[in-house]
Amino acid sequence: MLRMAGYLKHYPVAVCTALFLMLGSNILALAGPKISGLAIDAIAGGRGRVDFPAVRRYVLMLVVFYLLSAVMAYLLSVLMVRLGQKIIYTLRRQVFEHLMTLPVSYFDSHPTGDIISRISYDIDTLNTSLSHDLLQLAASTVTVVGALFMMFSISRPLLLIFAVTVPASILFTRFKTKHIHPLFRARSVKLGELNGYAEEMLSGQKTVRAYSAEDVTISRFDTRNEAAVGAYYKAEWYGAMIGPAVNLINNISIALITLFGGVLFLLTQTKADLLPIFMITLGGVSSFVQYSRKFAGPINELANMMSEFQSALAAAERVFRLLDEPSEVPDREDAVKLPRARGDVRFEDVTFGYTPDKTVLHHFSLSVTSGQTVAIVGPTGAGKTTVINLLMRFYDISEGAICLDGRDVREITRETLRKNYTMVLQDTWLFYGTIFENIAYGREDVTREDVERAARAAYIHDFILSLPQRYDTILSDDGVNISKGQKQLITIARAMLSDAPILILDEATSNVDSRTEQKIQAAMHALMRHRTAFVIAHRLSTVQNADVILVVQKGSVIERGTHEELLAAGGFYATLYRSQFT
Repeated sequence: MLRMAGYLKHYPVAVCTALFLMLGSNILALAGPKISGLAIDAIAGGRGRVDFPAVRRYVLMLVVFYLLSAVMAYLLSVLMVRLGQKIIYTLRRQVFEHLMTLPVSYFDSHPTGDIISRISYDIDTLNTSLSHDLLQLAASTVTVVGALFMMFSISRPLLLIFAVTVPASILFTRFKTKHIHPLFRARSVKLGELNGYAEEMLSGQKTVRAYSAEDVTISRFDTRNEAAVGAYYKAEWYGAMIGPAVNLINNISIALITLFGGVLFLLTQTKADLLPIFMITLGGVSSFVQYSRKFAGPINELANMMSEFQSALAAAERVFRLLDEPSEVPDREDAVKLPRARGDVRFEDVTFGYTPDKTVLHHFSLSVTSGQTVAIVGPTGAGKTTVINLLMRFYDISEGAICLDGRDVREITRETLRKNYTMVLQDTWLFYGTIFENIAYGREDVTREDVERAARAAYIHDFILSLPQRYDTILSDDGVNISKGQKQLITIARAMLSDAPILILDEATSNVDSRTEQKIQAAMHALMRHRTAFVIAHRLSTVQNADVILVVQKGSVIERGTHEELLAAGGFYATLYRSQFT
């Protein structure tokens, strides 16, 4: 929470105003019991000896003080709500910006639903704590300190009662908090797991229904839901014990103050031989009781809010753990910018594994000259996509070197390196926006004519014209309102609009029919002309015209050559080809 409060320094004027309102409101409220005690002493003179002018004056002061305190408290609440929104806006933006700097490996190993849970639920929990609980904590601190000072000035002997009850409250709260915090942390984790599963199942609804797995899916959701509810119940159950227990201790202290205060007042009235420190008036007893309630009240509130604090702390841990995740390894200080590459790519004895104990590529070597088309084929899990990940520097290699135009890619800034590539992947990605915006993604200087030209080349132009708003048709999230093949063609049109010198096609035509695939291949050949192209495909019909075909198996190149050379060799490629076309 201290780290969270550190965001307050970005808003000095608002913080200073909030402190002024908080101090003013609490000081005015703290003056009330003292004034009411003076009013009681003015009345306690007996029949015919009541100082009515003084009583009227004290009553008027009470009305004015409490009214001003209420107005300042209202303004403080409004200010803190707005300040909390600004801080949460800044934090959420900071989290999202940090997500954009994280390496691809982080997203490969963390469920999307859990990440979304941190951006939404956890930050909203922090917002509630910041706009309400943090304000309550600060106001309670001022009230407790002010009430303690006022009680000290009224009667020191009565104050000794709190020397027993306050430590008891603190020790009990500390003991329980130590056991409760892990429960709230587990609650946040279980909610993240539930959100992750829900996101995963909702995005795969067609597969779930196709396999009639609704009952199994619901059963597994129920299991995670029960775990989340159980974690919630356990955390709230033990958290709810703190408030009533501390409230009981404080009520006992107030009862003792009332009892001993009454005794001291009676001894004072009977003119007993008391030391001045033990003497107290009726108004003093009344004021002390009121101050004791103001002293105990915030402690009760803080105890009741302990579960909210623990929830906020657990949420803060998850959010700041995300912010503490290391960003992608920064470019070297001497890294150079590569405006436009020629397209010469070379793998030199590259060894790589996603984890240290599992190597995917073993001494992989490859040399591609500018303008060549290289096809990479092989069984599933052979390491084909890994080659693409290394080309784009989504991961850095363990051994060897990857060179672009004769320069190690680690000596080139990632931004300029990746701008020299354009990709069409098997898993298409479209965002909420118009078809025009999706095709023009990544390009700011394109015209409608440029987009239409790319759409014609991708054989998607006629379909777009059949839509009500044509190129201004809104695609819903990930383009769920069009078919997979149409989404694939839109991403191909996006690639055709790019002028990057290196092209990567990863199963780019996997979602289109054979007739459209033939047309797309013709367009692709035009697209790949004068560019270096890497083509990954399982359907060998798409790679027959490649300049070089690499056959990869278990992370190593076992064959290389043209289509005719590999067929003539009668090796693994020939076996794959015959299995598809014989």
